Amino acid sequence: MDGFQAYGAGKAGGTFDPVTFFKQPQTVVRILCWLFSIVILGCVSNEGYVNRPEEVEEFCIFNRNQNVCNYAVAMGTLCFLCCSAFLALDVYFPQISGVKDRKKAVMADIGVSAIWSLVWFLGFCFLANQWQVSKVEDNPLNEGADAARASIVFAFFSVFSWAVQSLLAVHRFKLGADSVTFNQEYVDPDQQEAQQEALPTDE
Repeated sequence: MDGFQAYGAGKAGGTFDPVTFFKQPQTVVRILCWLFSIVILGCVSNEGYVNRPEEVEEFCIFNRNQNVCNYAVAMGTLCFLCCSAFLALDVYFPQISGVKDRKKAVMADIGVSAIWSLVWFLGFCFLANQWQVSKVEDNPLNEGADAARASIVFAFFSVFSWAVQSLLAVHRFKLGADSVTFNQEYVDPDQQEAQQEALPTDE
């Protein structure tokens, strides 16, 4: 069938259309997730550490808790790589000919997006709590305060952007499952009538 659709894409082998690709809701939300991870990574890695004249090593501005900065940097890096991988998969997705392979890709999107939403929720709570209890005497000049607040805000945004991404993937899964079932069960009425006429009749 010319109108065959499976999990949000037509038959494999079509040409890549960048305009259509970037207009897709899952692409827009995934790019937002990607940008948020860059902002968090940049804020914490560049301005999340300060040092005092009497100290040799830098310390994390989030309550001098090195684990907070390590968490934010690690999650920002992994999230950036994950978004890049799934963006590449989104580009390649229409070329996947197997319906089962498409189903696996969409299910992976659902699971990974849900996990990242949880990860950023924990990250937001961790960052916000440690920033709230940070001592003024540890950072009297309030260095990196804007970057710290930005990382908290974008961690909060990331919770919802990944949750939306997971819901969009669930929607694609449901539409895909319905369309596959339809295409497997659909019989053209004209074809069915022709088959019935071709059957031998009992005299």
